[in-house]
Formats: sequence, structure tokens, C-alpha cells
Amino acid sequence: MTKQADERPVLSVSGLDVSFHTMRGEVKAVSDVSFDLKRGEVLALVGESGSGKSVSTRAVMGIVRGNATINAKRMELAGHDLLNIDDEQKRKLRGRVISLVFQDALSALNPVLSIGDQLGELYRTHLGISKKEARERSIELLRSVHLASADKRIDDFPHQFSGGMRQRILIASAIALKPEVLIADEPTTALDVTVQAQILDLLDELRDELGMAILLITHDLGVVARMAERVAVMYAGRLVETGNVDDIFRAPAHPYTAALMASAPRLETVEKLEPIKGSPPNLIAPPPGCAFNPRCTHLGALCTQLRPELVPAAHGRSHACHYPLVETAHVG
Repeated sequence: MTKQADERPVLSVSGLDVSFHTMRGEVKAVSDVSFDLKRGEVLALVGESGSGKSVSTRAVMGIVRGNATINAKRMELAGHDLLNIDDEQKRKLRGRVISLVFQDALSALNPVLSIGDQLGELYRTHLGISKKEARERSIELLRSVHLASADKRIDDFPHQFSGGMRQRILIASAIALKPEVLIADEPTTALDVTVQAQILDLLDELRDELGMAILLITHDLGVVARMAERVAVMYAGRLVETGNVDDIFRAPAHPYTAALMASAPRLETVEKLEPIKGSPPNLIAPPPGCAFNPRCTHLGALCTQLRPELVPAAHGRSHACHYPLVETAHVG
């Protein structure tokens, strides 16, 4: 789905590195990741589990857990330089400027507090309003995400809602303060297809109403096709291909992108799915050359010797492959 986006980036990240120090060695979870997110745009981060998608976005939000080292050349959010502000200033940006929808609503919501208390706390903490006004706003917020009987159910607890309803409540919590950037981390995981479609429709509707930019983290290519204008494919902590969704789905340049597409089910075909053979590499000791080379079916002489850089190509595309599957004219 294509909508008109403001050309100004609301989030700009360049040269992001995230590593974790363990007893076995340094885990380079994210390496040299760069992307821009425009106002009103949906950018999808795609890749297998462990590819670095969630760690990248948590580094931007300043909520990476564990013994992590984060470095970047640039991280700017709505005019704020995230590299030169302290933790308290970052905390104030969370919720008001950037917000996160987790994939597991039951774990993200506090089981011993009512939904009204959890939503109301956002308003009371950030806006300093009374408990009564916070409750009224919370009811309106639940109505905005199409939760039936919001005025009656606001005193219920998370376990009293279905999975789809809890996901709506989590989205309500994320948009309460009308952030400029919404990070949706696998927002439809474990939901049935009907509820999944409802959640995606809701995100699309809220995007139109609030003018938010959405950074969508997913492994589901169907969700990408449904929601996003641009896609960034990650493998072993690095970006391997970026571009317009239609262009990449029509003709992927990187073998990993093509393999992801071949392993995804399609309604129009009954052909056997082709799983990607092998496993993602050990990020403590990745293979030499291209990290995908042990699993790649288009292996060439350079693949085990030299790691390919992400190079810009025509039509806003880029790829990191010595032997791309399609010819793309390089830029610069």
C-alpha cells in the first residue's frame, strides 16, 4: 500500500554498531546499519530471528539490555541528537516522540494492574493531569483502537482479554501520547489471520490519523507487502538489501532476499516451499567473506574471501552482494 510521505526523515541512523560482551567473546549483533525513516512512511526491517532487527531499534530507543556497547556515526530523532543527550532526556522522548509495540502483549502488560491504571499512568506521568481526566482519556484511547465497551472494560485486567484485544491495548498504550515514530515489533505474531488483518488495518488507520512514521519489524513478507513502502533486509547483523517494496519483491538482488521469498507461502501457487538450508552464523566468529556464503546457492569466488559492502544502486535500491541476481546500476 502506497501513501504520500513527507520527504524529511524523522529518524536518521548511520553506522550503528551494537555488540554484547560475553564469556565466550564479543557478539557483534549489529554492524554498520544505516537507514532513514520519513514522516508518514512505513519502513519494514526483515530477516530471520537473530538477524539484529529488534536490537537495532532498541538501541535507537536506548533500551538495550545486557552488557552492550553501542556506537553510531549519527542517530537523530525528530531534531534530537540521540548521541549527545543523557538517559533522562532519552526517557522523556520515549512515549511522546518514539514508542514501541511489543510482540507479546501478555508479557508487556502488567498482570496485577487494570488496563485503566496502566493507560492512566502514561497520562499522569507525562502530562500531569488528574486521575479522573486520565481515566476519561484512557477510555477514549481504547475506543480509538476499536475496543468494544471501553467504558466498562477499562477496569478489567490483561488476562480477561483475548490475544487480539490485548494487542489493541498495547497499541493504544504506544500511541497514547501521539508519538512521531512508532516501532512495531512483530505486532501480529501468534494472532490468527483474521485478527492479524484487523491489527494491520488498525495500524494503517492510526498512521493516517496521527501522521506517524512506522518502523515495522517482521519476518512475515505478507505483512511487508500489506503495510510497507520500503524494506530493509537484515542478515547476521548487517543490511544486505534495501529498496522499494515493489521493486524488491519483483526482482530481489541479494540471494538471501530471494531465499526468504522462496520460503514464504503464496496463495497463487501450490509449489513446494524451499526452506533456507543451514543456520545463521555464529556472530562471535562469523565466516570469512559474506556471512551468507555457507547457505548461498549462488556462491562465487569472492564470496568466501571478501565481505561485500552495501552499495547504492539506481531507483533508491542498495545491496551487499558480489554477484547480485539482477543488474542494478551503481550510483556514485
